[in-house]
Amino acid sequence: MSLSGGGLGHEVWILDLDGVMWLGETPIPGSAEAVGRLAAAGIRVGYCTNNSSERVGFYEEKLARLGVREDVSGSVISSAMAAASLLHAGERVLLCAGDGAREAVEVAGAEVVPQSFDGAIDTVLVGFHRSFDYAAMRAAVRAVLAGARLIATNDDPIYPAADGPAPGCGSILASIERGSGVGAVVAGKPHGTMADLVRGTFGTNGVFVGDSLHTDGAMAAELNWSFGLVLSGNIGADAVPAGQPTEWVAPDLAELVDRYLRQ
Repeated sequence: MSLSGGGLGHEVWILDLDGVMWLGETPIPGSAEAVGRLAAAGIRVGYCTNNSSERVGFYEEKLARLGVREDVSGSVISSAMAAASLLHAGERVLLCAGDGAREAVEVAGAEVVPQSFDGAIDTVLVGFHRSFDYAAMRAAVRAVLAGARLIATNDDPIYPAADGPAPGCGSILASIERGSGVGAVVAGKPHGTMADLVRGTFGTNGVFVGDSLHTDGAMAAELNWSFGLVLSGNIGADAVPAGQPTEWVAPDLAELVDRYLRQ
């Protein structure tokens, strides 16, 4: 069994958050300690989430609160950041998204406009948020029908919440795409915009770890990186495809890291 062709051949491990580090507010046992073992071995650790609902500082604080002892400043990238990289300074953006997307749009120098805005809107940006309602859907659909482009942080249909699968950004996005008849440009995992952000932030030689074949596995393929599949989130052992290398499948991050470091 070999996880890197012999030796520790990867400079960085990028970890998904939901389903790898935690489920809701519940830490996945051993994950924080596994981060420490990677760092002690001289391997850089970063985090990549499709959840755009919260500001980056929220995820940094949560990692520390749930047991990660290493400094995580600047190590978290989100689909909101990827989406904002497609914006231009000064353009008017109607948000159908949460605080994380708002932060990223503001950092990009674009202007967030309210639902009641009666001028021309350049872009509608859709991200996961729990306050989505009919008024937000109507405003977004009308803006797109009037000529605004449609960008989504991601199109994940569900995500692993602490109490089970929950509708994700893709479920919100589907209503706006259906109502407007326009398909969105999707920025987050596993698309090229996020891949560019990962490479630009962390380099080109890494392992991508996640709990989803559709997003994390495809993201690893887009990056041409090894993919570590953990069974602590979206997928169970019975759903692992035959083509997934067994040495890169583990019940959780702790087991995957220990297996890697035992080489």
